[in-house]
Amino acid sequence: MKRLLLTTTTLGLALSSCGSDAASVVETKPSSLTLVAYDSFAMDDAAFADFTAATGIKVKVVKAGDAGTMLSKAQLTAGNPEGDVMWGVDNTLLSRAVEAKIFAPYKSIDRTALAPGATELVVNDLVTPVDQGDVCLNYDISWFADHGLDVPVSLDDLAKPEYKDLLVVENPATSSTGLAFMLGTIAHAGEKSWTQYWTSLQANGVAIVDSWDQAYYEQFSGSSGKGPRPLVVSYASSPPAEVIFADPRPTTAPTGVIEATCFHQVEFAGVLRGTTFPTAAGQLIDFLISKRFQETLPLTLFVNPARSDATLPQEYIDFSVQPKNPLTMTPAAIETGAKNWIALWTDLMVR
Repeated sequence: MKRLLLTTTTLGLALSSCGSDAASVVETKPSSLTLVAYDSFAMDDAAFADFTAATGIKVKVVKAGDAGTMLSKAQLTAGNPEGDVMWGVDNTLLSRAVEAKIFAPYKSIDRTALAPGATELVVNDLVTPVDQGDVCLNYDISWFADHGLDVPVSLDDLAKPEYKDLLVVENPATSSTGLAFMLGTIAHAGEKSWTQYWTSLQANGVAIVDSWDQAYYEQFSGSSGKGPRPLVVSYASSPPAEVIFADPRPTTAPTGVIEATCFHQVEFAGVLRGTTFPTAAGQLIDFLISKRFQETLPLTLFVNPARSDATLPQEYIDFSVQPKNPLTMTPAAIETGAKNWIALWTDLMVR
């Protein structure tokens, strides 16, 4: 953390130590930075206390909807942003962010500490991996036991009559979770057959909502919202959240993960192009991938750290699922196909 200490009223002298390419820029030290994040970003002010103590800069978190909605807002303000750093653009949305020129280049001096599989997705140093995980179907264990129904074990099972009206998914046009799930179905069914797969889900009563919050907390029976549907698109790391936040805490998770449905997701943070404080914003990026901060992520955001040397808490290990062979898609394939696939999905499913 020593590299965050500033003893002058400007940040210009710190440029070279922060890894910035803009060595000729001298900027006034801000009193605060704004971190734009998605709605489920569960970090409070205390999470940034070390950063503030080291730099004298406070961090204000502004939530801007689901990741897809957040990105759409950022596209409208690209070059004149509403914040300084954005957290939560993932590998399903990265090509859109790059095309819209939302981020300014920044390469952290801690970049080599991050998982190689995550950093290889980065284009022109525009973003930095901050966490990773898997989007998967979750199920309500008690619901299936009470109804004497076997839990589906594959994406294909979801179209079977016995699972009619049981599934809720997020709209891929507005939700990164929904987009990851859609991409997973394309990776599974293939480009020639994926629309047929979704037609079968539609015939089987799939519910579609705009965001993960709506799907999980309003529609899913296994959450605190006690909705009507026992199958939801969520995360491999959702079950430990159901254990840790429960009072009293159960000994086993009330929800499970269908591993064959998982799609691997990497989330990024980046300096927003046009920020008045690019150097300080870069320092915040450095802090976000510091080992101490990364080790808070499993029990706050319920995601895996991007840092290779970060230690996972035992209770997170005990209740989360780490899929061995999740569905994947290359950024190049997503960039080439995503816009057309979302349009096809919308024509097919939103009527």
